[in-house]
Amino acid sequence: MSSTEEPAERLHTVEEIGRAALIVGRDLRTQIIFVGETAAALWNATRYPQSVRWKDVWYTCEQVGVNALPIVALISFLLGIILAFQSAVPMRQFGAEIFVADLIGLSILRELGPLMTAILLAGRSGAAFAAEIGTMKVNEELNALTTMGLDPVRFLVVTRILAALLMVPLLTLFADIIGILGGALTMLTFNIPIAAFLHEIDSLVDVKDLLAGLAKTPVFAILIAGIGCLRGLQTEQGASAVGISATRAVVSGIILLVVVDGIYAFVYYLLDV
Repeated sequence: MSSTEEPAERLHTVEEIGRAALIVGRDLRTQIIFVGETAAALWNATRYPQSVRWKDVWYTCEQVGVNALPIVALISFLLGIILAFQSAVPMRQFGAEIFVADLIGLSILRELGPLMTAILLAGRSGAAFAAEIGTMKVNEELNALTTMGLDPVRFLVVTRILAALLMVPLLTLFADIIGILGGALTMLTFNIPIAAFLHEIDSLVDVKDLLAGLAKTPVFAILIAGIGCLRGLQTEQGASAVGISATRAVVSGIILLVVVDGIYAFVYYLLDV
C-alpha cells in the first residue's frame, strides 16, 4: 500500500465514525423527545380521562389481547410440557418427580410466563404498531393529523400504550395458568395426579411469587407499545421502510425486554423477594 493511500483510508475511517456518532446522537435525541411527549400525554390522559379515545383503546385491546390468546395459549402450554419433561426425567432417578411441580410453578409465575408473553407480544403487536404508524407516515397521514391540530402522540401512541397496559397483565395471568396446566397434564405420564401436582405448587408457591411476575407486566407493556410506536414514527420514505421499522421494533423490543427482566431479577435478589 502506498503512503498516499494510508491517510485517505484513515480519513475514511474517521468519517465513518463521525457519521455513526451523528446517527446515534440523532436517534438518542428523537428517543428523548418521544419519551417526554409520551409521558406528558399519559399524564394528561390520567388527569383528563375524557380526552382519551376509548373506542380506539378497546379496539386495540381486541387486537393486542383477544386475538393473541391462541398463540399465547399454544406457546405457554408447550412451555409447560417441555419444562415438565426436561425436569422429570432426571428427577425420576431420585424418586423426586413431585418436586417438578415446584420448579414449574416458580419458573412460570416469576419468570417465564411474563417474559414469554412479552416476547410474543413484541413480535406480534410491537411489529404491528410499527407497521401501522409507519404506513401512516409514508402515506403522509401523520402530517395530515398535525395539520388538523391533532397530536399524533396523543392520537396514536397513548391509545396503544393504554391498551397494552390493560392486556399484558391479563395475558400473562392466562399464560401462567395454561403453562401450569401443561406441566400438570405432562406429569400424569409420570404417575403424578393433577391434584397432587397442584397441592405441591400450593405448598411452596406464594401469592408473592405471582405478584412478582405480574409486577413486571406494566413495564413490559410500556416497552412493547412504546418501542413499536417509536419505530413507526421513525419510518423513512421508501418501499422497504415499513418492513425495516417493524424489524427494528421487534429486535430492539425483545432486547430491552430481556435486559429489563434481568434487572428485575437482580432487584428481586437484593430485596429477597
